[in-house]
Amino acid sequence: MIDFDLGDDLELVQATAREFAADQLRPALREHEVARRVGESVKTAFAEIGFESLEWPEALGGSGLGSLARWLVLEELAAGDAGAALALDPLGPALYPLLELGGEAALRAHGAPLLETPGARAALVWNGAGARSRLARDGDTLTGDVPWVPADRIDLLVVLDEAGAVLLDDGISAAPLRGAGLRAAGASALRIDAAPIRAEWSDAVSARRALARARLYAAALLVGLMRESAEYARNYAEGRVAFGRPIAHHQALAFLIADMTTAVDASRLLGWEAAWRLDSGESADEPCATAFLEAAEQAMFVTPNGVQILGGHGFMQDYPVEKFMREARAIGLWLGGVDAAREAAGRELCGRDVPVALTLEVR
Repeated sequence: MIDFDLGDDLELVQATAREFAADQLRPALREHEVARRVGESVKTAFAEIGFESLEWPEALGGSGLGSLARWLVLEELAAGDAGAALALDPLGPALYPLLELGGEAALRAHGAPLLETPGARAALVWNGAGARSRLARDGDTLTGDVPWVPADRIDLLVVLDEAGAVLLDDGISAAPLRGAGLRAAGASALRIDAAPIRAEWSDAVSARRALARARLYAAALLVGLMRESAEYARNYAEGRVAFGRPIAHHQALAFLIADMTTAVDASRLLGWEAAWRLDSGESADEPCATAFLEAAEQAMFVTPNGVQILGGHGFMQDYPVEKFMREARAIGLWLGGVDAAREAAGRELCGRDVPVALTLEVR
């Protein structure tokens, strides 16, 4: 049987994250955008709950709850403010290469100090297929440019590719960008100038698993913000009256709202399956790539239609739906974007270890 019961522990995690988002994030989402950060009181409350170390091993003081618990938290936080969700997580998806490739020793040495440093942030940069970064290695240094990271401060940069990961903590300069989406997290272009490699790990299997977990992280954010977009648009349509009835009661909008809700639910189920596979120790490269691909594409269906349902109001900052659309676009460009995720899923499904050919061979 398929059991969708989360159990008492995960339901408590989900409820706590939902309450935190409702109390701390959603009411101040515009203030967070303007400030490009969240307030210290919000950070303190977040740290006290223990969400920072939700997936950390218990040996390092973490909860050890796994990928499904992280999904539940990220979805709820993103429904409140996806940018703030990233700003509150010092390591973010940079956790996964450390944990998968370096293990507890790497997390203790390089990750734990960030939790103890006020305002510290780490970033994960994908430098493999479909990457927008241009990083080249010269001996024990790395040089190049990263056009965008969702942070104004970088204390630790983890560069992941198909073969492994390297870690940088010096030689990095960040130039603030105005940023269209995820403004509460900040936005910077990075220049890496002969940055010394502090640590490196080579293991293709672990690198794929780290990338899979990072994609699932992004997918959870996407599902949270498009869920909020769909719910906000539906509530607006139920309260807006035209031709003697709420506009939600007209067939065209009712059908659209149904399609938007279906897209959210389908994306969530793919994400939950991928998280369950990760927590079960199964190979999850394809499920995580598929979950990210579906969430990214459906978010670009749901969030623009959330704007359209509000009409001209949808583009005004008095309403949050324009923010959801901007953030969906930004998150969908992470980790090589949908094209790299589609490539990864196709390669796994078709049993290939090499990139899928772009042209057919005629024999």
